[in-house]
Amino acid sequence: MEQQLRTEINQIIVKLPESQLKPILAYLKEIEKSSKENNELMIHLNRIFKEDPGLLKKLAQ
Repeated sequence: MEQQLRTEINQIIVKLPESQLKPILAYLKEIEKSSKENNELMIHLNRIFKEDPGLLKKLAQ
């Protein structure tokens, strides 16, 4: 499924004119940046919750 999705996206991108590719590229870079930042955030949160298992319970109250 993942490969099929990539293939479909690629087929569309190949047909687009250069002027439409620049904003798409900028958008994809923003998504990539956001994904990396979210991954780092999740790693840090997991570390915090492992160090203080009661913290999540305290936050929920």
